Amino acid sequence: MQVTFGDAEYNGKRKQTRREMFLAEMDQVVPWKGLLALIEPHYPTSGQPGRQPYRLETMLRIHF
Repeated sequence: MQVTFGDAEYNGKRKQTRREMFLAEMDQVVPWKGLLALIEPHYPTSGQPGRQPYRLETMLRIHF
């Protein structure tokens, strides 16, 4: 099926979800780099036997 000009224009635009708006606002409000710098020296590193830790940024975002 051929894509029309109207379809092509509409494909680029979609409504932003509440989740996307919330995450965009959190990125603006929370100083992620500063928090990562504070926590990083105390966070476990990978390379040791056993379960590998999640990335620090992922864990920080989960708990916020």
